[in-house]
Amino acid sequence: MELVRKAVQNEVKANSESGALFMFRGVKTTPKGSTTKIYVETTEATAGLIVAYDGKPLTPEQRHAEQARLERFVKNPEELRKKRAQERDEAERTLRIVRALPKAFLFEYAGEEAGSPGIGRVGDPLVKLTFRPNPSYRPPSHVEEVLTGMQGSVLVDAVACRIASIDGTLFKQVEFGWGILGHLNSGGHFVVHQQEVEDNFWEISSMTVSFTGKILLVKNLSIQSTEVFSDFKRVSSDLKFAEALELLKKEEAALAENRPAGALAQMR
Repeated sequence: MELVRKAVQNEVKANSESGALFMFRGVKTTPKGSTTKIYVETTEATAGLIVAYDGKPLTPEQRHAEQARLERFVKNPEELRKKRAQERDEAERTLRIVRALPKAFLFEYAGEEAGSPGIGRVGDPLVKLTFRPNPSYRPPSHVEEVLTGMQGSVLVDAVACRIASIDGTLFKQVEFGWGILGHLNSGGHFVVHQQEVEDNFWEISSMTVSFTGKILLVKNLSIQSTEVFSDFKRVSSDLKFAEALELLKKEEAALAENRPAGALAQMR
């Protein structure tokens, strides 16, 4: 469908051209509890500082250890280089999946709904399309192999022509090759929402994944998590990692100083 092709082109273009960097908050929830992080995007890598576990502020010892973890990247350029390379590899794998969408799936119109906070641009019409594997598609690598066993739906912002949401379920076991070999079991499910955080700048607003499988056919794999992102604030487009660390420290200090009793509990 032409709408999907245009949306994919815009997603790829935005990834390659966007010079906008943001600070934002993420709350990740797993069966073991929740973790609240403040993130800052930089020209070198993304810095993330944990500020709470299960809605409770870190102890002084935990704060010291968390800051020391980030300072390690500043003091050791090689560690920062590895982090940057890892993030680039992950981003490229994601882009390869996105680029493959128009060829990998057959789409059918399934109605419309309005964009809402966290999903697309508020008020814009979102076109809902269901998708199923295209039997003639041949994945070029293990990265795209997962698409051959997936079905679900996608919401495309008809005005901005951007992907606002994608909801996929594995209906069969599939192989994957994200730097390691293994497979994902049938029944795996994920939902990713994207929103406009500033004029023509979009970021992921939430991500839920639920997968089981095996790595190297021996080690069990189980991923169950939901992460919600909020409070996006623009930062300098030439921000360095060391500068982001100082921003994070100031943000954490301000959060601690202005936090009323029980405020972090509301962040979960």
